[in-house]
Amino acid sequence: MTRKETIRYIIIQSIGNFLVLFAIFGVLATFGPALYYEAQYRIIQIRGVHFSVALSTQQTTVNKQQTTSVSSGGFADVLSGPIEQILTPIDPLFNILIPKIGANARVFPNVDPANQDAFVPILQKGVAHSQGTFFPGQAGNIYLFAHSTDNFWDVGRYNAIFYLLKDLSKGDEVVVFFQNVRHNYLVTDSKIINPQEVSYITKAETGKELLVLQTCWPPGTTWQRLMVFAEPK
Repeated sequence: MTRKETIRYIIIQSIGNFLVLFAIFGVLATFGPALYYEAQYRIIQIRGVHFSVALSTQQTTVNKQQTTSVSSGGFADVLSGPIEQILTPIDPLFNILIPKIGANARVFPNVDPANQDAFVPILQKGVAHSQGTFFPGQAGNIYLFAHSTDNFWDVGRYNAIFYLLKDLSKGDEVVVFFQNVRHNYLVTDSKIINPQEVSYITKAETGKELLVLQTCWPPGTTWQRLMVFAEPK
């Protein structure tokens, strides 16, 4: 092999290695957070960890050896924490908790779902409540969303905890604290819709209280939307 061929081979090999590493980075950036929460949920199932929600923001540990009060079901909590754990809301003014998947997130009210500049910063911090929809305790659709941006490198960064909505089934509990008052809901249905379907927002005044949770589907993409519906318990 001549010196020129050797240099060409090194350049091609370097480019190939770069492209492989870039592809791996892209996959991890896109699906990494979803895989993190997926692994966490599987550990919850294997260990038999059971989350319950504090009856009020003042509830404390019942039995320090068996029950621990936690702000969120983080990886360390499910990996080595006690089997029985109590979730306490991060912000009782507006907070969603889902015991089955150990979810605990702050909700930010009146966010414009059509304005990416408005909702993207919010989704980096928690869950968004759609502007124009109702609030817990009111007769109408309460629309909470946590979908991502359209750029693949940003998909996994925006509240991946809602990816686990796919694991909810009929009868599962969802708790929302609003203005320090606890509201209890039970999952009644779920379905996958196109991103253009916005009737649950535009026609929120239904006369019947309905909690609507939305995330992207499949996890790590923005192709479709997974909707989970829950009614007052």
